[in-house]
Amino acid sequence: MPVKRLKEYLDRHGIEYVTITHSPAYTAQTIAAAAHIPGKDLAKTVMVVLDDQMAMAVLPSSTMVDLERLREAAEVKKARLATEAEFKGLFPECEVGAMPPFGNLWDMPVYVDATLAEDENIAFSAGSHVELIKLAYGDFARLVGPKAIVMGAMTVGN
Repeated sequence: MPVKRLKEYLDRHGIEYVTITHSPAYTAQTIAAAAHIPGKDLAKTVMVVLDDQMAMAVLPSSTMVDLERLREAAEVKKARLATEAEFKGLFPECEVGAMPPFGNLWDMPVYVDATLAEDENIAFSAGSHVELIKLAYGDFARLVGPKAIVMGAMTVGN
């Protein structure tokens, strides 16, 4: 079942979404394959630290975050990947590495790669390593209010 907090939030806002169950998978590319979704159509959430603030970077699973682009767009002095130890306690209802890109539910900013905004839908981990949620990108943007920037670099495969 998707993370309860997210599902209740989507239901409360009348958002239509689909839950996709797949075999256990732990990397964005294996999740995409298990769920039969092209890697470019699956969003992954990467935890980053911008100056001293935790944030979410959301980008196609087939790309890697370009920290320099993110730093410039976020107008901060430092940008780095967060360590698992830094973020795992922030999402107690989620399996580590499977947090959905709804930073607004955890009081943190969200930066989304602009290429995801070009798609009609967005699919992402729903708090576990066996479920995704797919919904309209417009609904995601309206609820989360992410800052859309160009931050993806290097395709890592499909």
